[in-house]
Amino acid sequence: MVVLEGHNVTKMFGGLTAVAAVDFDLREGEIFGLIGPNGAGKTTLLNLINGVFPITRGELLFRGKRLNGLRPYQITRLGIGRAFQVVRAFEGLTVKENVLVGNLFGRKKPKDIKKGMKEVEEVLEFLGLAEKGDRMVSEITIADRKRLELARALSMEPKLLLLDEVMAGLNPREVEDLMETIVQINQKGISILVIEHVMKAVMGMCHRIMVLQFGKRIALGSPKEIAENEKVIESYLGERFARKEAERRQAKPPESV
Repeated sequence: MVVLEGHNVTKMFGGLTAVAAVDFDLREGEIFGLIGPNGAGKTTLLNLINGVFPITRGELLFRGKRLNGLRPYQITRLGIGRAFQVVRAFEGLTVKENVLVGNLFGRKKPKDIKKGMKEVEEVLEFLGLAEKGDRMVSEITIADRKRLELARALSMEPKLLLLDEVMAGLNPREVEDLMETIVQINQKGISILVIEHVMKAVMGMCHRIMVLQFGKRIALGSPKEIAENEKVIESYLGERFARKEAERRQAKPPESV
């Protein structure tokens, strides 16, 4: 089943085309990667999906329902959650209170605080933040802030989770830990669209990857197909990656006929 699909998705800012006639589909239960150079239109596409920007041309569908023209809160209540690259926490609230905001106001139907807090504690436990629930946001690390951003999005009970460079600023160990967490989230039945510059994470987590350049889709396929795509290597992955890929191909024994 297709969860999210875009047809001829285009976004223009005056005379600048940020996203140009992009077609894609994201399947249920999939981790779908979105990569490309800075300025390729990746975050703009996410902003179109969750209603931050109005679409110029084309159509976006979530579980068959048209997203064009809907406000961000309406799209959230359909079942699309988002975690941002820059953590947008309420500094005057505790970790637990921040997640409670998402739990109470990111839903179609309101619920009482007591029930909401119980659900928040379950999310914090899952993400390893249970012991830090009563701390102020200013008292936790960058890595924990990233998890807080995830917790707030998860507390909305999304069917689709949009992740915008949530690994930015993390060290290699923290990246590996967060990769494992994202895979666990996906195993709970939540489809994920992830923008990421950490290639280890993209190649290690994603089922399929779409590559944008200058707002246009230049490739879509499995991690293996993307890693071997000469156009992607030339335009984004770079010479160092291309050299390693060539060495890997040369070292690979020939297939028997």
